[in-house]
Amino acid sequence: MATAAETAAMREAIALAARGLGRTRPNPVVGCVVLDASGEVAGSGWHQRAGGPHAEIHALRAAGERARGGTALVTLEPCDHTGRTGPCSRALIEAGVRRVVHAVADPTDQATGGADTLRAAGVDVEHGLLEREAADVNAAWLTAARLGRPHVTWKYAASLDGRTAAADGTSRWITSPEARADVHRLRATCDAVLVGSGTARTDDPHLAVRGIPGAPQPLRVVLDTEGTAVRGGARVLDDAAPTLVALADDAPAPAHGAELLRLPRAAHGGLDLTALLAALYARDVRGILLEGGARLAGAFVAAGYTDRVVGYLAPVLLGAGPAALTDAGIPTLTAALRLDVRDSTRLGPDLRITAVPTTAPKER
Repeated sequence: MATAAETAAMREAIALAARGLGRTRPNPVVGCVVLDASGEVAGSGWHQRAGGPHAEIHALRAAGERARGGTALVTLEPCDHTGRTGPCSRALIEAGVRRVVHAVADPTDQATGGADTLRAAGVDVEHGLLEREAADVNAAWLTAARLGRPHVTWKYAASLDGRTAAADGTSRWITSPEARADVHRLRATCDAVLVGSGTARTDDPHLAVRGIPGAPQPLRVVLDTEGTAVRGGARVLDDAAPTLVALADDAPAPAHGAELLRLPRAAHGGLDLTALLAALYARDVRGILLEGGARLAGAFVAAGYTDRVVGYLAPVLLGAGPAALTDAGIPTLTAALRLDVRDSTRLGPDLRITAVPTTAPKER
């Protein structure tokens, strides 16, 4: 049974893990806190970049000799293999750690087994402390590891009655500066930002992270089936972040010069989303932020490829105008995609709601 000090240390480890979001692909985000034998914090760390030291190594280095006889709190089961770095299970044993508490078991065949190695060496091992909270932070990597495809977050901004623009098409700005700044923080945690041709044609979005010094830039992806929505001079073609334009394999090549991704057409129009996710997964994309628009979001919902929803709701009523979601393949209430609200936060006058489906996610 975890102590109060261990629970507090695991919460800190989860917060540390979140600092790696957007920076570790294709690896997980992990945090670790080491308590000394008396239960005091001796060292902490997080996985900062792919190929760099793991969270446990940073924490053990900070703890030094105080790790001997102590407890390590880790958000993910310590790895048990040698890749670009050595196995963390061995490092914990060599440091003399007496007890290891990990929140989430490693689901991969390559790295799993750390808990068994620790137990075989006489280390007390406990699993499951704050498991849901740790899994939420690491959702992108866990989804990719378990399902073989990237994790998809659908983000939208709307009035309180679910409109993303007024009847005349005006949409800037429904939400507040505080909410818009938060969107950039959300972008910085994802490996790719995705929009469709309608958004590209209507809004000419930039899609890069702004206002956060040193933030990692996601891959900007535009689904442009016919190759006509992204034109020379589009903001998404600047050098602020890499850009990938996906189009049908039989569409003529556009002249804008961006990197192209050829995909098969879907049976009911647009591009094959399964093929898209497979191609992005092959590029080490583990977390996707789907930013628009209503039709594309509906296609992802209908296909079962929506793993998280982040809605920014403004205290505004429009009464008419485009809805946030359309054509989602939900013909009746009994077929509705039910969600579990994980967080609701005030941002200036607006409300951000984060929710996840209550049904099992779909594999690629």
